Amino acid sequence: MKNEPVAIAIVEDNAGLRRSLETMLQRMPGMKWIGSFPDGEQALRELPALRPRIILMDINLPGMNGVECVARLVPMLPDTQIVMVTVYDDTDMIFDSLAAGAVGYLLKPVLPAQLSAAIKEILDGGAPMSSNIARRVVQTFKKPAQVPDDLATLASREREILDMLAKGMLQKEIAEQIGISYWTVQTHIARIYEKLHVHSRAQAVAKCLGRL
Repeated sequence: MKNEPVAIAIVEDNAGLRRSLETMLQRMPGMKWIGSFPDGEQALRELPALRPRIILMDINLPGMNGVECVARLVPMLPDTQIVMVTVYDDTDMIFDSLAAGAVGYLLKPVLPAQLSAAIKEILDGGAPMSSNIARRVVQTFKKPAQVPDDLATLASREREILDMLAKGMLQKEIAEQIGISYWTVQTHIARIYEKLHVHSRAQAVAKCLGRL
């Protein structure tokens, strides 16, 4: 319910980093660390039963990598938000992660204040990214790209809202800027997802940028 702590799980093979993230979460008011996993295979077996609200996911895991793990978890946990926490900052890895269903991308090392802000942004409907990652997304967005056929099915208002999502705007900010209700924005976004055949904001943005 509204006052329940936010359940968060970690998928990270480095024991030291796992303990560091666990400690951060245990010290954050309103957050509840519910489990950690050293590899994607174990995460796939156990996370569906735990149903965390948020998962912090490494990319460079033994066996199955984090991107593949995200792609498999998203259908199992459609209401869970997954954030990549990694050392990789190359453009392909960023967009592969977003296309798989991740909603955010943070570079290690992650400081407590940064992690806390990222979690709050997710809960508010945002897509947290380290500043240089966000810059890469924006730079890619500025590059001319061939418009996928699915984008041509969007109405002008839907395309306008998708462009705002790609710029990192929150739903309430979009509602205020274009003068419609928050719930109307949500309705438009649901239609965007349906027309683009995606299941998350990150996937919609990735398709908008020609990466999906």
